[in-house]
Amino acid sequence: MDLLTTLVDKGLRRELPTREEALAVLATSDDDLLDVVAAAGKVRRRWFGRRVKLNYLVNLKSGLCPEDCSYCSQRLGSKAEILKYTWLKPEQASEAAAAGVAGGAKRVCIVASGRGPTDRDVDRVSQTIAAIKEQNEGVEVCACLGLLSEGQAARLRAAGADAYNHNLNTSEATYGDITTTHTYADRVETVQQAQAAGLSACSGLIAGMGESDADLVDVVFALRALDPDSVPVNFLIPFEGTPLAKEWNLTPQRALRILAMVRFVCPDVEVRLAGGREVHLRSMQPLALHLANSIFLGDYLTSEGQAGKDDLAMIADAGFEVEGTDTTTLPEHRADALAGGGCGGHGGGGCGPCGDGDAAAEPAVPAEGVPAPAEEVRTEAVRTDEAPVSAPAAAAVPSGEARTDLVSVRRRGAGTELPPNA
Repeated sequence: MDLLTTLVDKGLRRELPTREEALAVLATSDDDLLDVVAAAGKVRRRWFGRRVKLNYLVNLKSGLCPEDCSYCSQRLGSKAEILKYTWLKPEQASEAAAAGVAGGAKRVCIVASGRGPTDRDVDRVSQTIAAIKEQNEGVEVCACLGLLSEGQAARLRAAGADAYNHNLNTSEATYGDITTTHTYADRVETVQQAQAAGLSACSGLIAGMGESDADLVDVVFALRALDPDSVPVNFLIPFEGTPLAKEWNLTPQRALRILAMVRFVCPDVEVRLAGGREVHLRSMQPLALHLANSIFLGDYLTSEGQAGKDDLAMIADAGFEVEGTDTTTLPEHRADALAGGGCGGHGGGGCGPCGDGDAAAEPAVPAEGVPAPAEEVRTEAVRTDEAPVSAPAAAAVPSGEARTDLVSVRRRGAGTELPPNA
């Protein structure tokens, strides 16, 4: 296909595709899917080889959020039977992070529900960052705490944070349809504050919320312009008890086309396969490794993911290798620019993010369990659904119905008495 040849050439030069070309990727047929994956895979290998960066998510504070983001199980008014607990203590968060590092995670993402941190919260998170770094030498820490106030990004950077995640999630034109308690502009401003403070910016999207192809291209082009270093691609996890519980709009083929489009638009950026991959890609997850160079391992914020040991086996079986702590993730031109206080993508291309809302994970591989947080943590009833079903069973689902068999509430790891999903 002439389209794919053009996109590969542009990706190798870090040149921005046209909107029409990006839309054309999403419009390709299933017959052309492997050609699309192979073409985007050439761009991925040019900038990241066959390395896969592992990320581990620690949910510092779960549920009880005052914001009304329609996709999130922690939202105001959510009926989802998720774990709800207040702040983990620094030593508890550090112990949880150690489970991910033991499984090969290079970055720990610490997330807290809420509109944004108070200054006291920033102090608390700063202590948590220090505890994680003291126990885990060389680990990267990315904070995801919501909207930042003036000066908070600089304080997190001074405390040792390496990155800050705040996703755009969807296009500016449709943002008001999923959230009313804050604006798209608020999110852009927070990412820019993180960049100005010298933090590596992480910002991505959520696909599958009923958006159009044009909306997907709009948000990815907006990310390219914002130029984060990491772009997590989340696929909606339709939690029962949330407004989007019946939004089952994705097939594995569609998810792969979305990932390919992101790679072509953001060729030299860390593209992260994030929340919802098990639910929507199912048995086609290994193909996604040819497009994304980074994944979350194990469980997510409030939902269960594939076991960490199965993630590692998948990476090895697909012919990829786990990226070590002695390797710089970003291509040299971006890494040098970040070290110098710039982003590295302007004038050549690039964008990027980490994981917020319900799309991120708690990785693992053999590691000790995390003790239940003390009195300040209260555990609510949780569902005990089985892990995601196979693709054939999922394909038979009637449209427009909530799926309680594919989405399992997280009941392991930090905030519980059970060890992480290793």
